[in-house]
Amino acid sequence: MTLWRVFKPVIGLFFAERRVMLLAGALLAAGTVFAGIALLGVSGWFITATAIAGTSVATALVFDVFAPAAAIRFLSLARTAARYGERLTTHEATLGVLAALRERLFRNTAQPGAANRLALQPSRLLFRLTADIDALDSLYLRILVPMAVALCTALAVAVVFGVMHPLLGLAVAAWLLATGLGIPVLAARGSIVPARRRAYRLEALRSRTIDVVAGQTELVMAGQLSAFKNSALTADTQLALSDGTLNLIETKVAAGFGIASAVLLGAVLYGVAYLASLGTISGPVAVMGILVALAALEPFAALRRGAIELGRTVLAARRLGPDLVTPANPLPLQVPAENLAVELREACVTYPGSALPSLQNVSLTLERGDRVAIIGASGSGKTTLLALLAGEIEAVTGIARGIASASLIQRTELFQDSLRDNLLLAAPGATDQHLLDVLSVAGLAELIATLPEGLNTKLGEGGIGLSGGQGRRFALARLLLSSAPVWLLDEPSEGIDGETARDVLQRLSGQMKKKTVVIATHIRREAMLADRLLVLVHGRLKAACRKGEPEYQSILNRLRPD
Repeated sequence: MTLWRVFKPVIGLFFAERRVMLLAGALLAAGTVFAGIALLGVSGWFITATAIAGTSVATALVFDVFAPAAAIRFLSLARTAARYGERLTTHEATLGVLAALRERLFRNTAQPGAANRLALQPSRLLFRLTADIDALDSLYLRILVPMAVALCTALAVAVVFGVMHPLLGLAVAAWLLATGLGIPVLAARGSIVPARRRAYRLEALRSRTIDVVAGQTELVMAGQLSAFKNSALTADTQLALSDGTLNLIETKVAAGFGIASAVLLGAVLYGVAYLASLGTISGPVAVMGILVALAALEPFAALRRGAIELGRTVLAARRLGPDLVTPANPLPLQVPAENLAVELREACVTYPGSALPSLQNVSLTLERGDRVAIIGASGSGKTTLLALLAGEIEAVTGIARGIASASLIQRTELFQDSLRDNLLLAAPGATDQHLLDVLSVAGLAELIATLPEGLNTKLGEGGIGLSGGQGRRFALARLLLSSAPVWLLDEPSEGIDGETARDVLQRLSGQMKKKTVVIATHIRREAMLADRLLVLVHGRLKAACRKGEPEYQSILNRLRPD
């Protein structure tokens, strides 16, 4: 029951995504096994019967060679076709399901709360999307399908031997179920801990390797490179130990199936010989029974790999289950009144693990079309306030209402893909002409014109291929593609030279019509875009003024100049 509770949500998703193909794959797998066993049995019967019939002219003349020959040819072709169809269907279905699971996992973990937690451990999401999702293919390919096929095979083999003699059919079925299921169960119990340890150690090895590769400059400067390398080597050694343990268990399982098959074959040989001596069955039927017994345990042996990997599969299902079945949470912001874009009332925000609130009793009302700059020193809570307005975090107390927003943050997130696909993240349905228009507004028309592949130009990892200023303009173009009525800008010109920054802000200002804009900044040139200034100190709003009031210019003068 414990395993069922772990696997239930995953199995449910499997069959919700590809129910027909998954069932078809299982049926084709069963057909492959049945055709193989039947082919072996009929061939043995035909060869023996032909030899016996050839001992006299009378029997040779009346012996029908065409029907069994046709059956052998049919079974041979059927086995080949079923095998091909089974591989094609099961792998297509499994890969399709895993792709759908990755998408659902990514969407659910991309929700604001989960995304913020994963930002502290980015490698964890990578492992969940790759190693853990991949581990779930064992659930279908190496557990569910082989189990169904093995049980059907046991029933079919029992019927075959039951026709010869009921007690022989019962004995064979009991032996198949006892050894064919018992050996994998024992293997699963013995391997569940080492398989789980292997999963943890593989994750540790990958994580430590990433740390060494990505942080080698910092590690060299800190004199810790050797220590981290040794840590990765230790993880590799521990992983090898787990592999050795699992390989030993798999060897024992293979030996167990070999012994069980030998015992079954010996017992069936004795049984059919005894029945043949009594005249209950003929010689060809006895040979057919021996050959059927020879292949009877083969479907159960297919459970070997699934049993060895059960610990890894259970661990993956436990870790992924909640993220896969939990529906995407709506943004915590409620919709404000019709003429308002943002409304906060006594909103407080405290990050998990922090003793002090990041925002305290913040009240803010923005009408549609307002331009507001949040002024404050680093650590005053500006970025937290933008995150609250964007719905990325929730207010612990108070009321937060807002409409859909688009953000331009300090860091430009670009991916190793074409310029077009990086832009389409903001507007999947945009045409190439629309993309070129916003690139022109962002001041990148000349750059695009010089690129031989235009929008098809590929960027490197992290947007390599664009300078810092070009990347900022590109982020502006992506913002312009968004139809969101609220723009949240976190120090939009930080980190770029003054001339480029002024040009970006000028173009940004020209596109702000009919937009509600909130700018978090401590730079004068950015604050000058706003009609209202709000001063944030230690998470509290301390002052507010509008353009034209004496305090407005006084606050601007205190900000960092270009």
